[in-house]
Amino acid sequence: MKKTEFRYAAKVFLILLFFISTNDFKAQTLQNEFWQHVRFGGGVGLSFGDGFFSGTLAPSAIYQFNEQFAAGVALNGTYASLKNQYSATILGGSVLALYNVIPEIQLSAEFEELNVNRNYKYYVEEFRESYWYPALFLGVGFHSNNFTLGIRYDVLFDNDKSIYANAFAPFVRVYF
Repeated sequence: MKKTEFRYAAKVFLILLFFISTNDFKAQTLQNEFWQHVRFGGGVGLSFGDGFFSGTLAPSAIYQFNEQFAAGVALNGTYASLKNQYSATILGGSVLALYNVIPEIQLSAEFEELNVNRNYKYYVEEFRESYWYPALFLGVGFHSNNFTLGIRYDVLFDNDKSIYANAFAPFVRVYF
């Protein structure tokens, strides 16, 4: 290899190395920028009484596009039982969008799809059912910093299949 060819190859190598390191730096910056807009939250529910137990774990994450709009995903896992009569396992997920009309008022839309497995016991007979239940919630809430308190309505509510007692449901959202 001649000196000029070596110098040319060295220059090309250095230029490529510069671009690769710059792109890597930009990718790291973009990745850090992305995670600065991601907020995590969710819900935890626990209810128990005379022979009854219900527990829910529902983590979620949203991406805050700007001061007004955020969108994200959530998971939902619930187990409920009534001693010697009923048990249910509910697993699913949802996608949601949040829009702040003004800083204090937040509108929300959430599509949830849950897999419901229920077991009923009537004396000596047992009845099992397993199905997918969709819900489309439209909501409005009072928003302050990381906290939103409001009410939502399931436009697809089915009294026989829903895991919720009513189409209207209060909610509390906290994202950090």
